[in-house]
Amino acid sequence: MPVEGRLADAVADHRGPLVGVGELPPVPGVDVRELLVPGPPRGPAVRVRVYRPRDAGTALPAVLWIHGGGFCLGSVDSVHLGAAQAALHARAVVVAVSYRLAPEHPYPAGLDDCWAALEWAAGHPGELGTDPERLAVAGASSGGALAAGLTLLARDRGGPALCFQHLSTPVLDDRLATASMAAYTDTPVWNRRLAEESWRLYLGEATDRGPGRLPVSAAPARAADLAGLPPAYISTAGLDPLRDEGLLYGLRLAQAGVPVELHNFPGAYHAFVGGVPPEEQQRIGAEHLTALRAGLHRPVADRV
Repeated sequence: MPVEGRLADAVADHRGPLVGVGELPPVPGVDVRELLVPGPPRGPAVRVRVYRPRDAGTALPAVLWIHGGGFCLGSVDSVHLGAAQAALHARAVVVAVSYRLAPEHPYPAGLDDCWAALEWAAGHPGELGTDPERLAVAGASSGGALAAGLTLLARDRGGPALCFQHLSTPVLDDRLATASMAAYTDTPVWNRRLAEESWRLYLGEATDRGPGRLPVSAAPARAADLAGLPPAYISTAGLDPLRDEGLLYGLRLAQAGVPVELHNFPGAYHAFVGGVPPEEQQRIGAEHLTALRAGLHRPVADRV
């Protein structure tokens, strides 16, 4: 959601209880259920919402759906319609994660919750009716940081195996050293000031951000080696301070031998909230859904 003023003030103004599943706007052709799944060690259970296209059969791809919000805002309520549309268009089971938010729960709490949800999804293909070889992650904005962080963890921990990552205007680099981050200091929706505050709240004052000290799962752009990660679709917005870190990450994935599709949409603000006419926003949304379906249903032999 667009933020006016400080993120810390927005947390106080916009946090609230989740809507009950029965009160969510229905999406024709999609069934939704809510579950509590085992959380991380010494952490609480994790709430997930499972979206399934009706009458779709079994062995569907699955995608972990991670909302954005500067690590501090957003919820599974905010991505309800997007998750339902993704399930319907991509013919997939979408698992939306309600993870803990900063500043009350700084890194790695939110990432740990998402990891627990990913492990649960990977371990329950029978219950979900999913294909264990077609598990993906998707995230927008700060959700993109969490999704990309999960791919690094999954690679380095030896699983779960992921077939695809879908990152939309992702947050990736806490160093804030790109040309776009220097240029867009007062843009609508997102700007350098908000990015600085967001990282500060997410990482916490005690986090050591010196060279080589911050885990790459927190800021994926810091990873020296991107080889062995799943194929990616990355979209960036031309007037977004995050633009260049997304573009650079995509280029580095390609250089590491990872199949990647990278698309920058000129004239758009962060998360494609404004800056372009409604018909262009519709085109961007349609491309995102098409890319998700293609990534989830790509033949196994074409993934490397």
